[in-house]
Amino acid sequence: MNITEQGIARHIGPETLVRLQQVRIGLAGAGGLGSNCAQALVRSGFKRFVLVDFDRVEPSNLNRQFFFPDQVGLPKVVALGANLLRINPDLELKLHETAITLDNVHPFFAGCDAMLECVDDPAVKKLLAEAMLPTATLFVAASGIAGCGNTDRIRTRRLRSNFFLVGDEQTTACSDTPPLAPLVTLAAAKQADVVLHHFLHQHEQGAHAGAPLRKCIDRPWTVEP
Repeated sequence: MNITEQGIARHIGPETLVRLQQVRIGLAGAGGLGSNCAQALVRSGFKRFVLVDFDRVEPSNLNRQFFFPDQVGLPKVVALGANLLRINPDLELKLHETAITLDNVHPFFAGCDAMLECVDDPAVKKLLAEAMLPTATLFVAASGIAGCGNTDRIRTRRLRSNFFLVGDEQTTACSDTPPLAPLVTLAAAKQADVVLHHFLHQHEQGAHAGAPLRKCIDRPWTVEP
């Protein structure tokens, strides 16, 4: 157990940490949502990730994405992988520098216990939803996270037993409502929180969950009509 894992285990317990480390998480997109989601999940104790993104780091990404100036020009999955390894050097990362297509979506994410949709293209969002929703994989998507102000509009809704949606579902990124760090990172944190809560609750339901852990977990979300 490395120093980061020792620190996490002090909060959630060694047994829970071991269980979280068995979970495989897929991230479709390594930009504003995906990069910030990933770092929150690593700091929560998750260890096994599949990162898929075709893009490279640009100067315009630095206002909200988990990258640094010296990484401009690098593939996002490569840069993000390096940054995540600085938090926990013992991660298991599968990096795919490519666009998500009908041909590769299942091979990339088939073995994942949770999948986070962190892309901009509506067609890819639809493709991911159609691929994940018929499965048992926890699927957490986002819609409407641009601009600033009224942070309470970024909400989490459970639409199916395995499908959560984060955002206000209407605000698109444009010159009037650009993508900015506070709301983007808030939405990413909410996506990560859904995943953490889901797997902590699974553990809390087990016979070996400890009382201190149970105190930090709210009841599961109900499916909205």
